[in-house]
Amino acid sequence: QVQLVESGGGLVQAGGSLRLSCAASGNIFSINTMGWYRQAPGKQRELVAVFTWSGVTNYADSVKGRFTISRDNAKNMVHLQMNSLKPEDTAVYYCNIQWRRIDPAADYWGQGTQVTVSS
Repeated sequence: QVQLVESGGGLVQAGGSLRLSCAASGNIFSINTMGWYRQAPGKQRELVAVFTWSGVTNYADSVKGRFTISRDNAKNMVHLQMNSLKPEDTAVYYCNIQWRRIDPAADYWGQGTQVTVSS
């Protein structure tokens, strides 16, 4: 089993910054993708940023230039530095780790952390 523990959410004013962290533990396959997704009220969950084991990153267009994802493979951790936050960034942010190409069932989620950006 795999567990993901997120931290770092909170309330911030527009233009401010937050840093989210996620630690994965358990039976983790080394070749994996870790990342962040978010879900705002009444909307579908969407990709924010992902980081593959080989170093490839992918960002949603809405966060490019403002958010930076990083990961520590040795510690199975992923971080999301969020700068210049906007009210539309308000959502529950979920950490994800997956290696579905190897095992279709290998797709794990954290419990979510609330990010609220006030105008």
